[in-house]
Amino acid sequence: MYIIGIAGGTGSGKTTVVRKIMEALENENVAVIPQDSYYNDNTLIPMEERKKINYDHPSAFDWDLLREQIEQLRAGQAIEQPTYDYITSNRMKETVHVEPCEVIIIEGIMALYKKEMRDLMDLKIYVDADTDVRLIRNIQRDTVERGRTTQMVIDRYLEVLKPMHEEFIEPTKRYADLIIPQGGSNQQAIDIMRTYIIHRLRPNR
Repeated sequence: MYIIGIAGGTGSGKTTVVRKIMEALENENVAVIPQDSYYNDNTLIPMEERKKINYDHPSAFDWDLLREQIEQLRAGQAIEQPTYDYITSNRMKETVHVEPCEVIIIEGIMALYKKEMRDLMDLKIYVDADTDVRLIRNIQRDTVERGRTTQMVIDRYLEVLKPMHEEFIEPTKRYADLIIPQGGSNQQAIDIMRTYIIHRLRPNR
């Protein structure tokens, strides 16, 4: 099993990079584990209190469950991956059945934050993008998918996303084996990454 960790700020282009890896490995057995699925279970917390939680802080994630399930996959065991609802700010009852695969991609803003998670990875990637680009992508996504107004997104970016990015996400860049500037639009970097991964999986190819 080959485990890839992909980190980067919100709106940096991680999803695009993951998609292009999937396309490059179309003949391989690949599963994506989104870190967002591992936000804490907030069932016992009232809705008004959930809205006050800082979801861009490391404490918002269930790290123990994430590590446990990655270790289960490495051991050849299937998992029931949790799912998360951004509208209710809580974990859903439904789960996603994931079988052990040849390639596991762990994708999320803090995928490289915890040493015990990094130690499970064979390749660590940080997707980088300019601040203004990430803000625009956040506005485009959150107004369409999460029912927020443009001003709500901007306020949240300035009050939460930007300081949390600078404190917890940007510093993880130093742990990356490969940094992809310009996110998913950097085709040369993605080609290099694709060639490297395929070579590691199939040395004689």
